[in-house]
Amino acid sequence: MNSRKDQDAPSRYNEDERSSGGEARQVTIKNDQLDSRELFVGTRAITILHGNEAYHLRLTAQNKLILTK
Repeated sequence: MNSRKDQDAPSRYNEDERSSGGEARQVTIKNDQLDSRELFVGTRAITILHGNEAYHLRLTAQNKLILTK
């Protein structure tokens, strides 16, 4: 994600995920970490494309994460 020299500087990464409104969003990645609250703005599930596969990341009622293929 970030090179070692950029590790302390926050970066913006376009996830190409769409919020429920359909607009593009960006999340902040700092030190190879991101806040899941930024992923789930306006939704409780997102799709992650990895190669030719789609994975679904869902936020449960108990505020836990479930990743399924």
